[in-house]
Amino acid sequence: MNDFLVIGGGIAGVSAGARLSHLGQVLLLEQEEGLGYHASGRSAALYEQTYGLPSTLVLNRASFDYHMHENGGVLSPRGLMLLGTRDTAESFASDLAKMELHRITLEEARGVVPILRPDKVTEVGFRTEAWDIDTDRLIQNFAREIRANGGTVATRAHVADIRRTATGWEVDTRDTTHAARILVNAAGAWVDHIAHLAGIRPLRFQPLRRSMARLPAPGGHDVSGWPMMFGTGETWYAKPDAGKLLVSPAEEDPVEPHDAWADDMVLAEGLARYEAMVTEPVTRVETSWAGLRTFAPDRCLVIGFDPRDDAFFWVAGQGGYGFQTSPAASRLAADLVAGRPPEIDAATVAQLSPARFDD
Repeated sequence: MNDFLVIGGGIAGVSAGARLSHLGQVLLLEQEEGLGYHASGRSAALYEQTYGLPSTLVLNRASFDYHMHENGGVLSPRGLMLLGTRDTAESFASDLAKMELHRITLEEARGVVPILRPDKVTEVGFRTEAWDIDTDRLIQNFAREIRANGGTVATRAHVADIRRTATGWEVDTRDTTHAARILVNAAGAWVDHIAHLAGIRPLRFQPLRRSMARLPAPGGHDVSGWPMMFGTGETWYAKPDAGKLLVSPAEEDPVEPHDAWADDMVLAEGLARYEAMVTEPVTRVETSWAGLRTFAPDRCLVIGFDPRDDAFFWVAGQGGYGFQTSPAASRLAADLVAGRPPEIDAATVAQLSPARFDD
């Protein structure tokens, strides 16, 4: 029998499995052919400490040292730029304070991103303290940790049924039944479905679609040194990626769990909002896709034992914060399972606990 059976091979499941592998035998099941296929494989992958609700910010900050140093680190400099217009002055000031940016002149901003429209962009916020995350390296680091501690990572392992037993759980995949003492639900957009199979009350998670387009480098510019750019109110964002530019309308459209794809109309609207701020028109979309950002009703992450079953553990609701919070979130999961005092404060632990939904 395994000590821990983790369902889900995205960043939530792989990081939790890595931490738990120091406490006992881990089996991780992922239904797709590879790890990080759904939301984790479609992330904009920025580490930015001021992004999220207060409990998320605690996890962000507690993850910095791991991201920067563990296994050689997974961060590389990117920077962050907020763009405002005459019509968005009030919301720009709010975003500027919330994101802890400082104002720079348009001339300074165009020295970094020369395609900004001088007749449209009136206000710019900027800071250098934001980093790209090497997401594949981070996932593989955690997966290697599981295997190095004697655990197993199984892909193409679709969970068909789950049963509670006197000693824990039995989980049926297509051709095998697996047993474990503790079931860890890290199934991303499907966490409520897994809870239902296990006879656990779902927590009403909501997947939200977010679309993305990959564009050729605008005007043939070298975009490698450009920061990630946001429109005020996060109505769009753009980020350099491997010599190209990723642009998203930053939508949050409620959908059922599925293998998501971009909505062409929503994507076109987002590209138009981006295009209005720059001098170079969008002439071609090389490819597009979408991912699902899954949130609990209060949009805080959910980490902890289910209040009605102490053998069912939630690692869920990462939304768009899964990669940047993963070191601290997975450490918290292991601390709670091991009965150790968590490194983060008790108030934040309570804000993340699934017990907050036990009414």
